[in-house]
Amino acid sequence: MNALMKSKVYGMLVICSCMLVFLMQTGSHVQAKENLDLNTESAILVDAETGKVLYAHNADIALPPASMIKIMTELLVWEAIDAGDIQWEDEVEIDEVLYDISANPSFSGVGLKLGEKYSVKKLYEAMAINSDNATTMALARLVAGSEGKFVEMMNDKAEELNLPDYTFVNSTGLDNDMLGEHYPEGTEPDGVNYLSARSLAILSAHFVNEYPEALEITSIPETDFADLTIRNWNWMLEHEAEYLEPLYYEGVDGLKTGFTEMAGYCFAGTAEVEGKRLITVVMKTDSEEERFVETAKLLDYGYENFEVTELFPAGYQLEDEKELPVAKGKEKQVSISTAKEFQIPIKKDTEDQYEVEYHIDQEKVNEDGALVAPVKKGDVIGTAELIFTGEDDYGYIDENKSSEIVDVVADEDVDKSNWFMIILGAIGDFFSQLFTSIIDTIKGWFN
Repeated sequence: MNALMKSKVYGMLVICSCMLVFLMQTGSHVQAKENLDLNTESAILVDAETGKVLYAHNADIALPPASMIKIMTELLVWEAIDAGDIQWEDEVEIDEVLYDISANPSFSGVGLKLGEKYSVKKLYEAMAINSDNATTMALARLVAGSEGKFVEMMNDKAEELNLPDYTFVNSTGLDNDMLGEHYPEGTEPDGVNYLSARSLAILSAHFVNEYPEALEITSIPETDFADLTIRNWNWMLEHEAEYLEPLYYEGVDGLKTGFTEMAGYCFAGTAEVEGKRLITVVMKTDSEEERFVETAKLLDYGYENFEVTELFPAGYQLEDEKELPVAKGKEKQVSISTAKEFQIPIKKDTEDQYEVEYHIDQEKVNEDGALVAPVKKGDVIGTAELIFTGEDDYGYIDENKSSEIVDVVADEDVDKSNWFMIILGAIGDFFSQLFTSIIDTIKGWFN
């Protein structure tokens, strides 16, 4: 069977597989919207702007994510570009190690030529679009001097981002034993990369928020590399191949696929629809196309069931805490309110399940709970916390964050009273307390 015939047969198999999966979805469409019914061991759906988790299933299981590790490599390349350490026009010469890796057909090789020089831009495109491993290693070496040093950078960045579950042993996502003697120095020869879906979501959200222009590359379905045409493994993009049409999802523009025997077929995806960007991660699905079908379920759920809502406006005041007392001021009270609005994605028709709670900074008030004049408009005197009173809240990808917090501020100036008025006030307070004490004593005589 020639190559053309094999391609056609494979295309027909994918079409049949996709049609079967989608027919199954259609038959239980309503049920899928209610419980998602995901065929994946681990998954997470996150609002990219706020980090709010909209859905999670076993999101903290650490699995080998294969090429999704490259998201960290891509991030560090962008940071190096941003810092001026490397330039897109810089060139890297291909040595024997990179040539051998690229020549291995199981490593998504783009056929790098020995002794040839390639620009950072072309190497990056091969990595981000075609998931090429040799070009990834070339960029890691360029950024850090060696892949071993680059792995140290990866782990340092993971710690900086507070990833809850991570192990980076190379820049590509391959298991070290697949690299033979070419595994990075400072790592174990049988080392394996590990990330959880939550960690991947944190990493992905940070990446797309810091470098949204990177999505201009991850959204390219295919491009030229040297004398080759390389194609994107993200089948949710608008590919020309007809057999991939059922998997296309409008708004998807990234991010990275992966596969290992242990973790199955994985995908860290992102989409923007009507200005709202979502991050998805699915791990351990059963086939190449299924990882995209499961991702579509997550995206459908997010876009159809959640909306960004202003729950409480800037300047919001609690009914019973509109003012704070002021000591030694020309005014006895000062109005307080929230400095910003509370606006987050919430499940539709759940607005009444949110309330606000103030937390006044005790270092800003005296022992009687009063602010001490002078008070300036805009002075931060505490925080307001958004409280969800309903059920099934998945929290945030940052597990250290439990809710939305905004400042509570003074709404007006309160000048300090002059010394004479302060003395008069003190005298008045003294005689008031004395009079109260005398009255209490007299009452005691007749009890």
